[in-house]
Amino acid sequence: MGSLLIHHYWGRFATTFTVISQGVWSDLTGVHYYQNKLKLAIIGQSLFGQEVYSNLRKQGHKVVGVFTVPDKDGKADPLAVAAEKDGTPVFKFPRWRVKGKPIPEVVDAYKAVGAELNVMPFCSQFIPMNIIDQPKHGSIIYHPSILPLHRGASAINWTLIHGDKKAGFTVFWADDGLDTGPILLQRECAVEPNDTVDTLYNRFLFPEGIKAMVESVQLIADGKAPRVPQSEEGASYEGIQKKSNAKINLAQPAEAIHNWIRGHDKVPGAWTVIDGQTVTLYGSSMLGGSVPAGQPLEVEGASQPGLVTKNGLVLYGTDGKPLLVKNLQFEDGKMIPASKYFSSGESSSVELTDDEKKMASEIRNIWKSILSNVPAIEDTTDFFKSGAASMDVVRLVEEVKQKCAGVQLQTEDVYMATTFQDFIQMFVRKLRGEDQEEELVIDYATKDVNNMTVKMPYQCFINGQFEDAENGKSYQTINPTDGSVICKVSYASVGDVDRAVEAAKEAYDNGPWGRMNPRDRGSLLYKLADLMEEHQEELATIESIDSGAVYTLALKTHVGMSIQTFRYFAGWCDKIQGKTIPINQARPNRNLTFTKREPLGVCAIVIPWNYPLMMLAWKSAACLAAGNTLVLKPAQVTPLTALKFAELSVKAGIPKGVINILPGSGGMVGQRLSDHPDIRKLGFTGSTPIGKQIMKSCAVSNLKKVSLELGGKSPLIIFSDCDMDKAVRMGMSSVYFNKGENCIAAGRLFVEESIHDEYISRVVEEIKKMKIGDPLDRSTDHGPQNHKAHLDKLLEYCEVGIKEGATLVYGGKQVDRPGYFMEPTVFTDVEDHMFIAKEESFGPVMVVSKFKNGDVEGVLHRANDTEYGLASGVFTRDINKAMYVSERLEAGTVFINTYNKTDVASPFGGFKQSGFGKDLGEDALMEYLKTKAVTVEY
Repeated sequence: MGSLLIHHYWGRFATTFTVISQGVWSDLTGVHYYQNKLKLAIIGQSLFGQEVYSNLRKQGHKVVGVFTVPDKDGKADPLAVAAEKDGTPVFKFPRWRVKGKPIPEVVDAYKAVGAELNVMPFCSQFIPMNIIDQPKHGSIIYHPSILPLHRGASAINWTLIHGDKKAGFTVFWADDGLDTGPILLQRECAVEPNDTVDTLYNRFLFPEGIKAMVESVQLIADGKAPRVPQSEEGASYEGIQKKSNAKINLAQPAEAIHNWIRGHDKVPGAWTVIDGQTVTLYGSSMLGGSVPAGQPLEVEGASQPGLVTKNGLVLYGTDGKPLLVKNLQFEDGKMIPASKYFSSGESSSVELTDDEKKMASEIRNIWKSILSNVPAIEDTTDFFKSGAASMDVVRLVEEVKQKCAGVQLQTEDVYMATTFQDFIQMFVRKLRGEDQEEELVIDYATKDVNNMTVKMPYQCFINGQFEDAENGKSYQTINPTDGSVICKVSYASVGDVDRAVEAAKEAYDNGPWGRMNPRDRGSLLYKLADLMEEHQEELATIESIDSGAVYTLALKTHVGMSIQTFRYFAGWCDKIQGKTIPINQARPNRNLTFTKREPLGVCAIVIPWNYPLMMLAWKSAACLAAGNTLVLKPAQVTPLTALKFAELSVKAGIPKGVINILPGSGGMVGQRLSDHPDIRKLGFTGSTPIGKQIMKSCAVSNLKKVSLELGGKSPLIIFSDCDMDKAVRMGMSSVYFNKGENCIAAGRLFVEESIHDEYISRVVEEIKKMKIGDPLDRSTDHGPQNHKAHLDKLLEYCEVGIKEGATLVYGGKQVDRPGYFMEPTVFTDVEDHMFIAKEESFGPVMVVSKFKNGDVEGVLHRANDTEYGLASGVFTRDINKAMYVSERLEAGTVFINTYNKTDVASPFGGFKQSGFGKDLGEDALMEYLKTKAVTVEY
């Protein structure tokens, strides 16, 4: 060929992403060393080129010259900006040759820098071969495909268009062919079902490509760089895809259509003809499960009409399978959500207030500073037609957000409102919060109950939207008060888990949540708590009918403590701190070591059915305050308050993808969460056997962090010198609170012999006063058990206790009325070897054993003779005895002369087979953070 064209089309996206810089190499003592370093010429452009340049310099290589493109509209390329700041010689040649021949003065300028290696991370110019071959080590180039596949400029696009299962990049030695030189290094990754050019680039090709370029240079410097000839077997070349060639062939299977659309997203854009005009389609995904209702739309060349739904435009392939398109762009450049196709021309202009007009004037100045080549910013000025590029989009978004903190503006919003007038209208609607109400579409299950109409979402909540399960399956959730069906709830599949994790990962990696100021994040959590308080009666009612919780308790504890938890952790958001650490100095240099607390990433949370909303809050609030995103699986039998919480999170302004809720089976959803490689932490509350299985799966999958709050058999020791009235009252609460469905319930009471009979007599007397009935009745003390299977287990538990010889003093039977009601039960004469002495009932069953007067050591030994260690309690007026017993009890929580006294500021969690890790308090926050140590030499 005699010359080489290096033009990687993906480079125009480079300026929209951020990369973590690679650190310098060091030995185990922390002393930096640089060996076999080279003099480099960097030939390229874009943010990718800038990052490669910066990281190579950090590795100790000397960049003797940077060769990049001329300034555009008075703005230098990012590579030039970084090099000029460092004082590195920068050359901005518009071209390297004329009529096929190298320009002598350009060649001379290049040769004068004396480079030993050309590094070409991104180059859109023809580079003559005498430049390519000039350095001692020649030239290396980055190419975004697994060569020899997809040689040419649009490699990422063609990877997606062809439906490749793997993507990757190659660092190769330049020769006189087009991407044909020997291979130095390759890396690959899996292509996700709904990947686009942007997601592939941002997730893998950009950050890993920078590391690979730096690694390649070091391999060359050390004389270890391979030169593997490319095979011609499987080689392919595809040219730059142009808009004129990007029309969609709709007469093919859905997956092929999907691949074509996403392979052209965002440039040059795949298009079709609708109503006689060219329409470009963006944001394609394969649609699993049932197709939502919508309005038919004729699309030229399609095998059947499309469907405009609440989620977007549904298209069908020739195989009858559906795909979903999120956004449409018309010939005039206007982009709209596909869901608003039929209403796109109906939106009326928003009338601005005086304050909003002032803000619009400030935003006009921002546009003017960016579009410096435009004489004046008119209402009709188009951002992109005026010469703006992708980096300008980022700048616009960031500068506008600086002017108005709290507005959740994203780069996508700029593409949806390209003229100044449309941008201001969009901005004002966001400022007023009007856009959020329009975006969220909910098919409620409604119920007139408790003197109100409760509105309950019942679908999976994924990426900010309620939608049916991928496979269309659902199940019935039951009211334990009478056994009636409340509503049908979506039954999430493994595919739904994968989509939810993908959404959470995207929200963490690229969404506003990860970039948000911690104080702003806290403001959103405060707002969420306020909305929960505003809806507390509705939440408590839903909790009552779905879990059987007595309404007054649901209002005070299930919901009330949930609100307190979110407010507590909202206050922590801007107080997460590291520390400085003095380390030994390596004279004459000095070192500063400090630590940073950073979020983990995507977290999974699996919660039980006894406190559906409160368990959600205990884990989710800490997780979100730390800056993570989450996928939460509520218990299968109690999903409704979690889904209502999801609705409130959208109203609070929590960005899409940050919170995802998946009702369904623990064996399916919970297992997939444990196995998923993109989840970095799993928090679980439930049984010990399931906790062990989760821990095993988390270890085998990707060694994800785990916290477990598991079973309990919490001992409560009542000494004869107690306050008897209080011991009876609190002892009953320790067992019967929330129908006994309480993780820290006193699983076994040890009562000193001299007061045993009186204590039992008074307990039975008080039980007879308890009102059992409808949990929505304000005078009810004791509601139904959570579900029938649990009631059956409790009845069997009581039968075992009787067979083993324990004395059934009271209860032990199902209440003779509709629903799943269990009598408050008392067993005495319980010996240490019995089943009910060792195993948790998780119900309203008081298990009482007596101990000899004054035998403190004996009762402590019996109390600790269990594999559980969640909670414990002691009642005595002797403070010395109380403190001694509290020190000896092997449990994560010890209550003295009280019980069930938990607070959002106090850590909660167990020992032994009751699990590890903490909920609540500052300790809980640490469960969702990782510590990074940074050492600086100066």
